[in-house]
Amino acid sequence: MQSVVALGGPGPPVEVEGLPRPGRCLVMGILNVTPDSFSDGGLYADTRRAVDRGLELAAQGADIVDVGGESTRPGASPVALEEELARTVQVVRELARAGVCTSIDTLHAPVARAAVEAGARLVNDVSGGLADPAMARTVAAVGVPYVATHWRAPSREMDRHARYDDVVTDVTAELTRRIWRLTDQGVDRARIVLDPGLGFAKRSEHDWTLLAGLGALRRLGYPLLVGASRKRFIGAALTDGGAGEVPPARRDAATAAVSALAALDGAFCVRVHDVRSSLDAVRMASAYQAHRTQQP
Repeated sequence: MQSVVALGGPGPPVEVEGLPRPGRCLVMGILNVTPDSFSDGGLYADTRRAVDRGLELAAQGADIVDVGGESTRPGASPVALEEELARTVQVVRELARAGVCTSIDTLHAPVARAAVEAGARLVNDVSGGLADPAMARTVAAVGVPYVATHWRAPSREMDRHARYDDVVTDVTAELTRRIWRLTDQGVDRARIVLDPGLGFAKRSEHDWTLLAGLGALRRLGYPLLVGASRKRFIGAALTDGGAGEVPPARRDAATAAVSALAALDGAFCVRVHDVRSSLDAVRMASAYQAHRTQQP
């Protein structure tokens, strides 16, 4: 299926053929079928529990349910390909059969291909194709939209690469090079979604600067996915400069606030753990934006 991207203003967001079109920023629900994800590792490692959770996310209003079988938290160890396939493909298949719009969160081309064959409608690759040289050709062949995230290094060493002259300029330039590489390998430009990679080789100040600079990233001409949910920069900001961090499970209201800000800046999609709060937030952003554009 050919994909079409139609760019709009800061709101309403863009549209990507093959994905839902609710007329607002999409909300992607996170489904980690892993034992070691930073926020919900182990909760949905069983296939039945994972499918039930995916159905629950869809019932709560998730436009897309993103299934991931390998943790990408800082310091996480890689997972054997066979294990990632065993964790994810059956979950994707059952959710797709139930009519849920499902994506696969993976660094690996064989997992991406198997998940699309099982019914996934989007490939979400936090490495932007850098982790697996076969990913771009695979995505081009299967013909689904592809999220290319700004990424510099694997989880175990990403924090050592959090050095930038100007984070918005540097991330924009690096994503531009990724687009060139992806399209050179056959990926349709109209199928590419960009993710600034909050938390991936970035410190808190980098994350906030990127959020404030979404307008500059939008000028690349591609839809943007923002994955801020429960991340460290949110936990740190909630302390008001105090010691420690607010734990991940208490960051959902703040995540929803970030979702609203991202939607107002024209994000195509936000990726979150708590669907209800962020869905409410992007709906409020959409209503606000609609009325603001009516002002003289």
